Amino acid sequence: MKSVLLYVNDDSGLDARYQAALDITRALSGHLHCLRANPYNPQMAFDGVTGMSVMYDVGKYAREADIALKGEMEKRLSGEDVPWDYQEANAEAARGLARSSALADLMVLSSASGDKDNTTPISILGDVVLGTNIPVVVQPDSVKKFDVAGPAVVAWNGSFEAGNALRGAVPLLKLASEVHIVVVEEDKDHDLPPLDASEYLSGHGIGSKIHDLEAKNSSVQDVLLSSVATLGASYLVMGAYGHSRAREFLLGGVTRSLFHDCPVPLVVAH
Repeated sequence: MKSVLLYVNDDSGLDARYQAALDITRALSGHLHCLRANPYNPQMAFDGVTGMSVMYDVGKYAREADIALKGEMEKRLSGEDVPWDYQEANAEAARGLARSSALADLMVLSSASGDKDNTTPISILGDVVLGTNIPVVVQPDSVKKFDVAGPAVVAWNGSFEAGNALRGAVPLLKLASEVHIVVVEEDKDHDLPPLDASEYLSGHGIGSKIHDLEAKNSSVQDVLLSSVATLGASYLVMGAYGHSRAREFLLGGVTRSLFHDCPVPLVVAH
């Protein structure tokens, strides 16, 4: 895991995901790829009095904003101790990120929390996470770090998605002080029991502890969040569940809730 892809956008989560991407890149001795994806779409407006059309050069203003953002990011990055590059893509955010993920090992996005009018839409998270084959860090706006050396919680239900997330997170889990595999019983059989996950990690030299919990009257996400708090986890690894590259309603309920409310970074894969 050497190539870290950072989504660059002037929103409320930029500072948090920028710092998280730096922390991860340093810890893995990797390379930080910064991507600014933004379509330049001019707009047409019509004057109802004269019937004349007026072209507003939205592309010009968008380009000016991109130049300013690039200058700010290059100034920040020039003082950091990681190798980096800055690229721009004339594409909608999710499409540009998905395209660039082909030669990346990990992507850093923001959660769907933060300022209501200036935050990552969950539709971007859904399209990117469900449409790429690499792990994605979903960083809360309020957490301006990624503690790779802290304890990690792995949410396990024996599914294909959980297995993909676990495998993708191995380079990070090797650096964790503790790894906890949390299973929330939902009265259904698991395709792969948690012991298999623990043995898989052991094969990579990673020790782990299994916690088999019951939801009882609580939701799965509440049990997971309680475990994160009790175990002092720095981040949560989990599979992202959904049915296609689509929008919010096609994400699983637990995935959708944690994209909004998780207080620590998520490392997710589909």
